[in-house]
Amino acid sequence: MSGLRVEAFTALSAEDLDAWHTLRTANPALDSPYFHPGFAAAVHAGGRPVHVAVARDGGRPVAFLPHHREGRLLRPVGWPGADFQGPILAAGAGFRPLDLLGNGAAGYAFDHLVEEAPGFERWVVSRRPSPYLDVTGGLAGYLGRASRSGKENMGQARRRAAKAGRELGELRFVAASSDRKALARVVELKRAQYAATGARDFFAEPDRVRLLDGLLRARDPAFGGVLSTLHAGEHLLAAHFGLRSGGVLHWWFPVYDPAFARLSPGWILLRELVAAAPALGIVRIDLGRGEDEYKRRAKTGESVVCQGLVTRNPVRRAAASALSKARSVARSVRARRKP
Repeated sequence: MSGLRVEAFTALSAEDLDAWHTLRTANPALDSPYFHPGFAAAVHAGGRPVHVAVARDGGRPVAFLPHHREGRLLRPVGWPGADFQGPILAAGAGFRPLDLLGNGAAGYAFDHLVEEAPGFERWVVSRRPSPYLDVTGGLAGYLGRASRSGKENMGQARRRAAKAGRELGELRFVAASSDRKALARVVELKRAQYAATGARDFFAEPDRVRLLDGLLRARDPAFGGVLSTLHAGEHLLAAHFGLRSGGVLHWWFPVYDPAFARLSPGWILLRELVAAAPALGIVRIDLGRGEDEYKRRAKTGESVVCQGLVTRNPVRRAAASALSKARSVARSVRARRKP
């Protein structure tokens, strides 16, 4: 295998993209839609340039790592909205992360690297759970695998759905909507949530709004955005915009109208989506990294994602490790304070 060579995403040939598909399809660790070349293409089309580090063997591509460059730092494609990261390569193949550095690039920072990514072990400074729902068999199958709290919350969601129907009007769930106005409402509600909680506004950058719009319009049956909506009468109670590839749906931007918080509309929507999974061909819903209470209750299992920094500078590496430890302590303190 030759060293990595950085190319613009638009410079990849049709043969290169075919090789990307082949490598990803053959590696079970890469079944998340974030590893599909369609995600890199959508990010690039949204206005944020994507470059790809490509390793070749006799001219044949054997590894891809799409990324962005911010000054001297490289970040995974779609950061900070990419919930799974890592090189696209055959299962069991090797990878040399230090080959990413050079030509002015001094570091590669990752925060959702799949644990199976080869060669990155020495650069990992922390690990966190990434919960998922096994929805094989739809709602009945999920309930057979769910924890006690998961079953209880799904039961409460069923009762609250009936209550919403009585009080607000007929309940309507659309698993895969193409309504751009509904997508705009998702962004509006999400931005209001960021403002209310003091979180950084993901959608403050216009290219990220364009990304969702482009993903909604994608018509590739193997990859695209999925917008799910839940109405009661004329009211939009909750909605979710996620990514789907094959049998995997990534839970990305869930929202609900705070005016109806008493009905726990997010749980109602999740229950409806689990029930619709067989018709959609979905067998797993990835919830993404985090220890949120609803994720803890809903999950049937979890994978692990890693945080760290590839660098030749020991001072920068030590600083990254110290920052990760400080954040871990802060999370532990917040968790202990919860009732």
